[in-house]
Amino acid sequence: MSAVQSVAPARLERALTVVACVLAALLLVASWRHLVETDIVEALGFVTGGACVWLGVKQNIWNWPIGIANNAFYVVVFLQARLFADMSLQVAFAAISFYGWYAWLRRNARNETLHVSRTPRLAWIVTGVAVAVLTAALAFYLARVNDAAPFLDALTTTLSLGAQYLMARKYLECWWVWIAIDVISIGLYAFKHLELTALLYAIYMAMCVVGLRDWKASLVARSTFVTPSHA
Repeated sequence: MSAVQSVAPARLERALTVVACVLAALLLVASWRHLVETDIVEALGFVTGGACVWLGVKQNIWNWPIGIANNAFYVVVFLQARLFADMSLQVAFAAISFYGWYAWLRRNARNETLHVSRTPRLAWIVTGVAVAVLTAALAFYLARVNDAAPFLDALTTTLSLGAQYLMARKYLECWWVWIAIDVISIGLYAFKHLELTALLYAIYMAMCVVGLRDWKASLVARSTFVTPSHA
């Protein structure tokens, strides 16, 4: 019975992946043929964003180059929209992504690649202090330029940078930070009547819950392998 139960989620996952790929292809074709108002570059950003999150869930190294492509697409989108702060943020994300790409590929003295682990206390402290300082500075700036929600905008931005770094180190708790970001973003976008964007972040949050589950299972499996029971 347990074998059947393990096969069913895998089949559902594959089916959902196929559906997502088909929908993504349809969106890109519709954008390219001008059948929808969405610009092709923005559509590519949307598709690569979803792919990046899912590949991160699966610990697939392609998460990073596709994530960098996503950043490049949104640099163009935000440049065209004259949203220079958001454009600069994409450059910061790309820089962390290059580091994550290197960190996931790098092998240690035992010829092992980076594996899922718990976030060390020092990493929490450094990340927490950086997020607090950057949030305060960015919120002050956004308030001066009449941002609609300066603190929440600043908080989700700096938390995203922190979560990206934690993911680059394959720290399990990065998913809790991403989930917190998604919860805040869903509420913010719903409040601003951006229902479609709120729905997108709800999808992201669902992926993050799967990521938390899968990475935790990976951590437990490795712990069992490294320290087998002698009972």
